[in-house]
Order: sequence, then C-alpha cells, then structure tokens
Amino acid sequence: MSIYLPTIKQLQYLVALHEHEHFGRAADSCFVSQSTLSAGIRELESLLGVVLVERSRRVVRFTPLGNQVVAKAHRLLREAEELADLVQAAGKPLSGELRMSVIPTIAPFLLPRMLPRLRRERPQLKLFLREETSEHAVESLHHGRADCVLLALPFATGEVEKEIIGEDPLYVAFPKDDPRDPPAEIAPSMIDEGRLMLLEDGHCLKEHALAACNRPEMRASATMIGTSLHTLVQMVDNGLGLTMLPEMAITAGILHETNVVARPLKGRHTSRQIALIWRTNSPRAEEFRLLAQELKAG
Repeated sequence: MSIYLPTIKQLQYLVALHEHEHFGRAADSCFVSQSTLSAGIRELESLLGVVLVERSRRVVRFTPLGNQVVAKAHRLLREAEELADLVQAAGKPLSGELRMSVIPTIAPFLLPRMLPRLRRERPQLKLFLREETSEHAVESLHHGRADCVLLALPFATGEVEKEIIGEDPLYVAFPKDDPRDPPAEIAPSMIDEGRLMLLEDGHCLKEHALAACNRPEMRASATMIGTSLHTLVQMVDNGLGLTMLPEMAITAGILHETNVVARPLKGRHTSRQIALIWRTNSPRAEEFRLLAQELKAG
C-alpha cells in the first residue's frame, strides 16, 4: 500500500485557513489566489481520504479531525522552519530572510530609527515586519509565523529566550492649559481616573500603565478606547482627558505640533522593558542576540 505524504505547502494553506476562517483572507496571507489555496486543501483531503473542512457560502468550519490535523500541522511547519533556520544559522549572521513581529506601541517609534541603519550595515538581511498586538505576536512566534518578536515586558510569553533592549519610562500626558499646573513628576495618586484614557484591550501598554499606578479602581474608571497612541494624543489635545505615553513615543516626536505636555510618572516600576524574544533552543539564537545588540545601538 502506497503512502502519500502531505506537502509543506498544503499544510501551510490549511493552517492559514484555520487562522483566518476565510478563503480569501487565507489566500492573501499565503500570497496565492483563492482558487489555488482551495485546490491545495482539496488535494490534501483527497490525499488523506477525509474531510477536514466543511464549506458553505458563508461559513468555514473545521471538522473535529480537521482541528487535530491543524494542531499537528503547526508542529510540522515549526519543525520545517527550524530546519531552515539551522541551515540559515550556518551561513553569514543576519543575512537572508527574518520575520519579526513588532507591537504597535513600539513599531512607529523605534523602526524609523533602526531600519535605515540595518539596511546600510546588513544589506543581505531581508527583514519582513508584521505589526500586531502582544498576544497575537507571541502566538505567531509559537506557531512559527514569526522568527522573533519585539515587544514590551512584563507580558506572558510562554517558554522563550529573550534579550532586553532597554527601559522605557512612562509619562503622563495632559493639555498645556491644565488648570492644576502639574509638578515636574506626577505621582499616581494625582491622576484623575475619571479623565484617564488608555489603549483598548489587546495592547500590553494598558496593563503596564495600570500596574505602574497600582490603583485597582483605575481599571474600572479609566476609559479604554484608544486604538493607537496617536489617537490618544489627539484626544488629549482636544481636551477630552489625559493619557500615558512611553518615553520612546515622546522622543520620536508624537507631541510635536500639539498642545499636549508630558511629565514622568513618579514611583517604582514605572517603566516597561523593551525586549526581543524568540523560541527556546532556536538554532538562530546567536543571530537574534546579535540583532538585539543592533537594536540597542539604534
């Protein structure tokens, strides 16, 4: 009896469909047409002699066996990625393809400083960047969609290795004409939780800000509506309240041409740690450590 094995490409299509729950979006993520992705999954089902996906006009639903196959496919794809990483690591460091996920409260402020120098000093490095929240970025790392992640700690990352890039203190931002005339440093007790606006759920900076203040009532009273730090700054500039910003964003000029000022948050544990993380025992670990040093230099 002949045994026909699934191809890596077929497994990639299946995992993408499971992640996006939509043939069109899954195809876009794999850079193929929808018909190509659909045909690849049908070939996989024919090869295995089972139905993995129940299709209808509006819904994509995986069978129980389909979900089991997807879980196994994630592991197989990760092993294939690590095989490629092993070969890559044997060559020149920081060359070839590298996929890095970066969280939104770091990407627009650090990358413009970092990328020109990396392109200049590491011309053989093809860095593919993906901006996503901490939770999704860590998931991408463990599922093999990302090779490393640039994010802020503390955050639950699972079993990873890390290199700390630096500390990023938190500031309180408020309108210039704030009638209370805030001091040079602002204690958490001075913050009016009814005026505080933070990023919506999914952004780790929200948790860092709340933890730094150590005031449990803030979680219930603060308004979690900002989709980005730039949005929050515009809301503060329009007199709708105050917010917290990382020093990285202020240094990058997020307050330029606004009537918003910022003062350091006073107290212990009032900063976040910027870190590069990667999977434990990755064959490219030394390469990631080198990348972390490059980021520190930036």
